[in-house]
Amino acid sequence: MEAPRHDTRGIVDPSGLLDHVRFRRHEPAGPLRRYVEWYWLIDWDLPAPYASHVVPHPAVNLTFQWDEDEGPPYAEVTGVALGLYTRKLTGRGRVCGAKFRPGGFRPYAPDDPVSRWTGRALPAREVFPQITGDTARSVVTAADDRDRVAALDAFLLSLPCAPDPQADLAIDLVRRIRTDRTVRRVGDLAHEQGLSMRALQRLFAAWVGVSPKWVVLRYRIHEALEQAGTRDAIDWAALAADLGYADQAHLVRDFTATVGVPPTAYAAEVRAGRAGP
Repeated sequence: MEAPRHDTRGIVDPSGLLDHVRFRRHEPAGPLRRYVEWYWLIDWDLPAPYASHVVPHPAVNLTFQWDEDEGPPYAEVTGVALGLYTRKLTGRGRVCGAKFRPGGFRPYAPDDPVSRWTGRALPAREVFPQITGDTARSVVTAADDRDRVAALDAFLLSLPCAPDPQADLAIDLVRRIRTDRTVRRVGDLAHEQGLSMRALQRLFAAWVGVSPKWVVLRYRIHEALEQAGTRDAIDWAALAADLGYADQAHLVRDFTATVGVPPTAYAAEVRAGRAGP
């Protein structure tokens, strides 16, 4: 299994986020890595409110959160977000999250298709009745990263989780879409796997939560967002072709609909230090 990546794909204006919060990623315990991609920890102490924006990955997250000025720690399950995810941060707080691999959540919640959680953020007890206020408190009040990771490991290792060949297949297919730019047509991917289009769509609905076409488009936007934020000069027509778009106009349309501003405007705002929708 892949170790946590260090890129910032999906984060709108990553340098702005890192100016306002402490952000880290850590590996989970070995037995969890089949289905849990990484843990992510964020702490903040802000003199003024700050809104973070993320174009989410096609993954489910379990988070333990504490907004210190607003109430006690709590836990939340967040399904795949279909649009831009915005979180307003104020005062002091922290989040300790477990990002499941795309396709890797259902082994921990086998009774429901992952599409049930798509576009939703809900109290984690609705999915995992084992979670209590003490569970959330034990994670977010731990003294340092090592103790927080240990608390996340302890909770997830306590959950029933059986090997799931369908989850493994979904994980492999999503990883291929993410890493292989030659995967542009869902029909070709289904044919290579010996699956019908309908079977592939059912697999993704049940184990990923969104369609394979949606995943292809989301990773295209991640790449365009990364390029817009890190390169000084971009040939947008060439990038559109490289990402599999019919033309530049289709890339601009999808980027604007997802991020909230056209890619050229976003790139200019990043260079000026004020990116955001």
